[in-house]
Amino acid sequence: MANNHRRGRGPMGGGMHGGMNPAEKAKDFKGTMKKLFHYLGSYKIGLAAVLIFAAASTIFTIVGPKILGNATTEIFNGVMSKFSGGSGINFGAIGQILVFLVCIYILSAVLSFIQGLIMSTITQKVGYKMRDEISKKIHRLPMNFFDKRQTGDVLSVITNDVDTFTTGLNQCSTQLITSVTTIIGILIMMFSMDVILTLIALITLPISFFIISKVIKKSQKHFTNQQNYLGEVNGQIEETFSGSIVVQAFNHEEDNIKEFENSNSKLYSSAWKSQFLSGLMMPIMQFIGNLSYVVIAVLGGYFAISGRITVGNIQSFIQYVRQFTQPIQQIAQISNMMQSMAAAAERVFIFLEEEEEQQTAENHAEIYENGSHRKVTPDDIIGNVTFENVCFGYNPDKIIIKNFSSQVKQGQKIAIVGPTGAGKTTIVKLLMRFYDLNSGSIYIDNYNVIDFDRSELREVFGMVLQDTWLFNGTIMENIRYGNLNASDEEVIKAAKAAHVHSFVQTLPDGYNMVLNEEASNVSQGQKQLLTIARTILADPKILILDEATSSVDTRTEIQIQKAMDNLMQGRTSFIIAHRLSTIKNADLILVMKDGDIVEQGTHDELIAKGGFYANLYNSQFEAA
Repeated sequence: MANNHRRGRGPMGGGMHGGMNPAEKAKDFKGTMKKLFHYLGSYKIGLAAVLIFAAASTIFTIVGPKILGNATTEIFNGVMSKFSGGSGINFGAIGQILVFLVCIYILSAVLSFIQGLIMSTITQKVGYKMRDEISKKIHRLPMNFFDKRQTGDVLSVITNDVDTFTTGLNQCSTQLITSVTTIIGILIMMFSMDVILTLIALITLPISFFIISKVIKKSQKHFTNQQNYLGEVNGQIEETFSGSIVVQAFNHEEDNIKEFENSNSKLYSSAWKSQFLSGLMMPIMQFIGNLSYVVIAVLGGYFAISGRITVGNIQSFIQYVRQFTQPIQQIAQISNMMQSMAAAAERVFIFLEEEEEQQTAENHAEIYENGSHRKVTPDDIIGNVTFENVCFGYNPDKIIIKNFSSQVKQGQKIAIVGPTGAGKTTIVKLLMRFYDLNSGSIYIDNYNVIDFDRSELREVFGMVLQDTWLFNGTIMENIRYGNLNASDEEVIKAAKAAHVHSFVQTLPDGYNMVLNEEASNVSQGQKQLLTIARTILADPKILILDEATSSVDTRTEIQIQKAMDNLMQGRTSFIIAHRLSTIKNADLILVMKDGDIVEQGTHDELIAKGGFYANLYNSQFEAA
């Protein structure tokens, strides 16, 4: 029942121990990084500043242990001098060293703060730019793009992928600079102190990497299994809770529990193994590191006695050895994070590079007026519509609208009826150019629809759909969405025409009542009336009413029908309805079947024919 390929969510959906879970990889890492560098081109000065400040801050930090070692040497020499009858410890020299050390650390902290501020600013600007471009891109994409993709995938690009990218960019850039600088700087300092001790410290690295690679290889499959089983468990929980009534109605509680226990056991096994194996890495590295410390301490002590190295340098060297493994671990984590960042950036770039629909007309419709030509505007449209040999298919090899032709006069009510899948809704989508025709033409007032900018064309139309769309805001704001420049008086006038005003007055805050995200604090019928009021306020030349009364009761349907009658007065109207009783008064009824108009005429004419329409109409009243 659960989808095994769902991403893990819930309490266990986070990252694994130590950040060692396998990262999602980009399909074209090099290509994505090239696009990324090009995308960040406008921020190159800021990024250069980050590079300089981060490197400088790290260098100052690296120098610190060496200076502290000089203080240790000074103390040691003073103590030994005291024993041999000398002057003892030179506290003045030690004080100067410590003051200089404090100044170095303060400067390092200031530089680190500045580079962090610059980098955070850049990443947030990049995130803002990406979201802005994605938002604009959505409105330029053809409708078939959304037909082929799940809404969740598109939302994931805007939210998860952009966040993953900006977070990764912020962390990876600074950590990579500081880690590389730290490794190089520490190696230089260690070699400057003693070559033999440095080589001994470096010998432990390949041993650590060898052991860790073996552990990662064994834990990799368990991490993969954990993510798969996690998705399965979360999917089962989600489906069970959302469909709890159905599960109980069919007495499948025990089956669901057994299925969940099976998946949960697999998740437990894989999670335990992956967490245990990943948890071994740190102790192993610490053990190997401690062995090297012992060797360096013993050999360093011998070198100090023989005068090869000072006591302070031994202390500094041990500090450097302890610091050396940290940036190496960070680079391993960064590489993991960079893979996730590149994968997220790749999906964002793929989305931004999607083919767009043409927004403007190549040859805009013109009208001859006062001795010159000018562009046709929505205000010039009357509302005559002509379909001429229209052919269309969502897939070129599967045509669903076949040679559709019809002529509609201004002010007529045109009903489009037919069984599910006949092509009723597709016709009005073609009319508004949500899709382009395979062949044929659609004309509005003798102007081809392709000769209008898409935004101009859609200004001509007003739509009332079966699925109402209202947003989180006041009732006044939701109605005004039809005309953002409308006054409160105009909004209320439209509400009265849509039979909205009466029920709005009964609400706690009237027109200022805030609808929640799902508009669940008003009924389905009230939502439909609000969308009609919005359309009345828009004052379109042509109306499209798609199953506007299919999901309400009979009493509410009558109220909505009255509101729609007010809306349709003087306007060309296309009505799609399953309830054929609602379109008896239509001026023309187009009966569709398998993409073709099989009958057309008034209600009485079609009933008298006794054909396909009559059968559809009479079937609604047949006893079950």
